[in-house]
Order: sequence, then structure tokens, then C-alpha cells
Amino acid sequence: MNFIFDTGFWELASYVVTALALPFAIFLFLFEQRKERDAEDEEAYQLLQDAYNDFLKIVLDNPDLQLRSALARNDLNEEQKERALIIFEMLIALFERAYIVSYVPDMRGVALRRWHSWDDYMREWCRREDFYYLLPQLLRGEDEDFASYIRAIAEEERADKLFNIGHRA
Repeated sequence: MNFIFDTGFWELASYVVTALALPFAIFLFLFEQRKERDAEDEEAYQLLQDAYNDFLKIVLDNPDLQLRSALARNDLNEEQKERALIIFEMLIALFERAYIVSYVPDMRGVALRRWHSWDDYMREWCRREDFYYLLPQLLRGEDEDFASYIRAIAEEERADKLFNIGHRA
């Protein structure tokens, strides 16, 4: 029991704590922070996915607009055109939110896989002629980085579509 009163023992114990326990505690803290950040990212992704699913329900509630078909309808009346425009505005707002919340240059791993699903959605909608031609109007006042990103996607999809049409003929 004499070691309790020995200053050499306490000095050695403080070295052990400093050399082993403190780095372990820092590692544990950083690990927990990372786990918490990953959980927050997953929650944000899930909320965005839920919002997109809700958006698709709106599309389903408007079958006369045929928004899920490959070709845009050219025979819409004024009321249908207005509904389609509002639905596209909702979609752009959702895409912008996804971009702001989820997009980071040079993504890797899970973040990149999550982003690819949003990129796929954007590409799918940009292939629609009505959406493509409305983009300048839809992007007014939107985040500039997002607007540049989706314009680039739209141009890629348009060029791809024109290239494929040219090669089929």
C-alpha cells in the first residue's frame, strides 16, 4: 500500500494515462463524432428520398400530364401546362435541396453512391423535352452552383439523345 504515497508511482501513472488512455479517449471521441455525422447524413438522405417519393405521388395524381412517359405531350391545355409547370418547379426545388445538402466535389464511398441516385433522377428528368426547354425558367433565382450542375447534365443528356437519334437513322 505504500505505492499510493509514492510520487514516482503517480508520475509513472500519469505517463501511462498520457501515452495510452488520452489518445484512446481522443480516438473514441472522434469515432463517435464520425458515427453521429454518418447517422445525420443518412437521416438527411432518407428525408430527401421521402420527399422524392412524395413528389412521385403528385406525379401519379396527375396522370393526364403523362409526366412519367418518355415523350412529352404537346397537346396540353392551359390548365394542364400550368399544373405541369408547378410540378416541375417542385421538382427543381427538391433537386436544389438535394444538391445543397448532399453534393460535395470529390465524393467517395457511401456519399458518392447516394449522390448517384440523385444524379440519375436529374438525368432522367432532363431527358424530357418539356422539362429541358423549361429549365431556363425553372432555374431563375436558384443556387448558381446547382443551376450550373443541372444545366451541364441537361446538355449532356440532350447531346446523348441527339447522338443516339443520329445513329439510328
